[in-house]
Amino acid sequence: MKLLIKSIATCALVAFFIYATAQSLAKVQDVDDGTRVSYRSSLNRTEFSQNQSPFHSRRLRQAPDDGGLEGTEITFKEENAEDRATKTDSEEIRVCDAGLILPLWMPQKNISLGDRLIRGFVYFLLLVYLFVGVSIIADRFMAAIEAITSTERTVVVKGPNNEKQTMHVRIWNETVANLTLMALGSSAPEILLSVIEIYAKDFESGDLGPGTIVGSAAYNLFMIIAVCMVWIPAGEVRRIRHLRVFAVTCLFSIFAYVWLWMILSVISPGIIEVWEALVTLLFFPVTVIWAYIAERRLLVYKYMDKNFRVNKRGTVVAGEHDQVEMDAEKGRHPIVSFPSHRNSDAEAFDEARREYITVLSELRQKYPEAELDQLEMMAQEQVISRGNKSRAFYRVQATRKMVGSGNLMRKIQERAHSDLTEVKASLQQSDEDDPDDQPTRIYFEPGHYTVMENCGEFEVRIVRRGDIHSYSTVEYETQDGTAIAGTDFIGKKGVLSFPPGVDEQRFKIEIIDDDIFEEDECFYIRLFNPSENVLLSVPQIATVMILDDDHAGIFAFTDSFVETSESVGLYEISVMRYSGARGTVIVPYWTEDETAVGGKDFEAVRGELIFENNETEQKFSVLILEESSYEKDVSFKVHIGMPRLAPDDELLAKIQEVESKDTKDLTELDRILLLSKPRNGELTTAHVRIRESKEFKATVDKLVAKANTSAVLGTSSWKEQFKDALTVIPADESEYDDVDEDVEEVVPSCLSYISHFVCLFWKVLFAFVPPTNICGGYVTFVVSISVIGIITAVIGDAATYFGCALNIKDSVTAILFVALGTSIPDTFASMIAAKHDEGADNCIGNVTGSNAVNVFLGIGLAWSLASIYHMAHGKTFNVEPGTIGFAVGLFVALAMVAVSLIMFRRWNKNIGAELGGPKTSKYLCASILVFLWIFYVVICTMEAYDIIRV
Repeated sequence: MKLLIKSIATCALVAFFIYATAQSLAKVQDVDDGTRVSYRSSLNRTEFSQNQSPFHSRRLRQAPDDGGLEGTEITFKEENAEDRATKTDSEEIRVCDAGLILPLWMPQKNISLGDRLIRGFVYFLLLVYLFVGVSIIADRFMAAIEAITSTERTVVVKGPNNEKQTMHVRIWNETVANLTLMALGSSAPEILLSVIEIYAKDFESGDLGPGTIVGSAAYNLFMIIAVCMVWIPAGEVRRIRHLRVFAVTCLFSIFAYVWLWMILSVISPGIIEVWEALVTLLFFPVTVIWAYIAERRLLVYKYMDKNFRVNKRGTVVAGEHDQVEMDAEKGRHPIVSFPSHRNSDAEAFDEARREYITVLSELRQKYPEAELDQLEMMAQEQVISRGNKSRAFYRVQATRKMVGSGNLMRKIQERAHSDLTEVKASLQQSDEDDPDDQPTRIYFEPGHYTVMENCGEFEVRIVRRGDIHSYSTVEYETQDGTAIAGTDFIGKKGVLSFPPGVDEQRFKIEIIDDDIFEEDECFYIRLFNPSENVLLSVPQIATVMILDDDHAGIFAFTDSFVETSESVGLYEISVMRYSGARGTVIVPYWTEDETAVGGKDFEAVRGELIFENNETEQKFSVLILEESSYEKDVSFKVHIGMPRLAPDDELLAKIQEVESKDTKDLTELDRILLLSKPRNGELTTAHVRIRESKEFKATVDKLVAKANTSAVLGTSSWKEQFKDALTVIPADESEYDDVDEDVEEVVPSCLSYISHFVCLFWKVLFAFVPPTNICGGYVTFVVSISVIGIITAVIGDAATYFGCALNIKDSVTAILFVALGTSIPDTFASMIAAKHDEGADNCIGNVTGSNAVNVFLGIGLAWSLASIYHMAHGKTFNVEPGTIGFAVGLFVALAMVAVSLIMFRRWNKNIGAELGGPKTSKYLCASILVFLWIFYVVICTMEAYDIIRV
């Protein structure tokens, strides 16, 4: 807001300065009768015949035919001498013509100097208010453009290990988006003003539209770059990353004005032919295509020198020479000499994913007590905040800060929370299928039973899943294994019925006990013959293991290799007791590092398991430490030692008594007792493999796919838009500097309230624009550009009336006032981009791109319509070279100086960048650019008032 007030004050001072200058010049011209000139040509009042000479100078005009005689050229001096004989002083002052929308302020004749000053001041305030309105509706327009250019498609690419990865990539190429829709969004007022002026003047040429485009180009190239140059924090620099694209846009931005000068003053002076206008318009797609070819390294660019670098996320990517040098200077990753064969979409996705994981790891170290969900939300905030931002983001951010709508940090926080909630819900929903939509299934649960020989009987459980609203039956029977029915268990056969709503049934099987020591035995229970529309699922055969209770047991792990997720927390490892369960047995256990390191990947443990009498399973826990790794594959070992009977166990006393006997005195029962000592089985070592969390991996993939600023800029409902329009939000300057810190509640300042209520009319009015989530932003795009066109038409009328009231020429008003008003939001956007971007592309690259697009699209489209219209009516479209032609030529010369200065800063070893650098050099270079702009404005103004004649 402070910057806005300063800008308005500056514009006001310049306005009065120009007015005073104009009045002084008028007095000088009154003294010098031989130097007064007329500013409006009557070229289009007559038709040109083939034998008539073309318009060569704005100081010579063709007189109308008189009695079939050929036109003669009358000098301005002769004409003005005749005029002064018949005109009064009041008639010499400019009289306003009616505009397209805005009505005239009557009366228009015999107006005093004081009245003109009041009218000029009112029109000036109206212009400022209209410029604010255009900036606010451009906020919606740029949000729609961001939504359109952020459209994504799903692609399947191969990962590093040839595994398939599904990811979302943007359909729009960044360079194409910047030179088409983004350039249209930032330059829409200038482009529309040029087209609307042609229509308002009945397809005749005017000075306001072309003058605004040329003046805006000068301000963008000189002033915006100068401000950004000194806006960089001390000790920092910003370099252009995509130098090839910048070279193309810079070349075309200068060529555009060279071409404009040629068609105005060289090829067909004063006449714009149809082919000239169409070629001007066609240069727009040529610029876009050429920049795209340069950015994608197609055609001749693929033979140019190409370096490869390891980016900050560890991915090998292709980099331009300047980017590689910049990374090397900053001490980042070294340059590598091998090419990358991975798909560019996969590289971009991997790069974003690695950044997310890196940010999450940093937050975990900073906030070790925070929950994972909270850390994920904070990481999503930082990824969106740190990520590459488009021109639209900075333009919207600048506008919101100017009009008291606050910064985008609050929306980034809301977006991060919304993304995380949506992702978690989708993952949970994918795991929870509706059981009523599944067929009826019957199976054992569990599918394995371990029972002691002396248990008597045990219960078997069968469950029904899916649709349980009908009646179902299934038969079961026991089958012999190493255990024999009648000897080791009582065989059983029967039918289980499941009434509607019942999801499980149980039955019991009896086990036969004996006093004979024997190995563990097993038998099976089978399900068969289900009723109609019922499926038997795995396990449909249950295994029953009968453990002998006369032996102390054999101890071993259930599996030699197990796998777990790093997010499991405490992982339980089971040790089983086979071939007996008699007595109390102590089994030692411990962990051993492999690729997984204790204290980093898991907590090392060592201890003892105690198996009580008839207890067949014990577990111990290992704490798995979560690092939130996207791809993790490490392992460690767990061991069990030699088991031993507890000191107070009765079986130990009996065994010790038998062991004290002589071998010759041992009976058969004594030998069986000695064999019943506890011992280890084959699996005394197990490998535990730690993999990444599948949920975390899926969460990262989904959040990375959502980590863009399109939803932050856009809106989802009219309710949200009206809420934003009616709410005063403070603009916190530290929004990007400490995004990981808790954002304290800031009370809006007095200036925030003032700017809010001043702009409240525009905010509420534009809240009626459809939200960007309707039809992908296209409806918002169409409505916004229509509204911009209407307001631009009013701006054109107000600017004409402003110049008329203060007796300032349209060419001067356009080059200075209108160009300045339409470029103020771009100035603030570039300042924000200069401070927070790593490169200078959003500051410098977009300036040159917009300058080229303004000429090719703004002037090319307007002049194409006018020239075709005049050709259809048998006339020629005449454009007085005048001030516009002079301004274009002067701009080309000064632009070459500015570009040379920028490139000198880049290649100078003491500076090494376009923006920032040593304090002395950046202020010196910025001063030169400011001088170029002031020189350009002053010279163009002097030429317009014929102080300088060309």
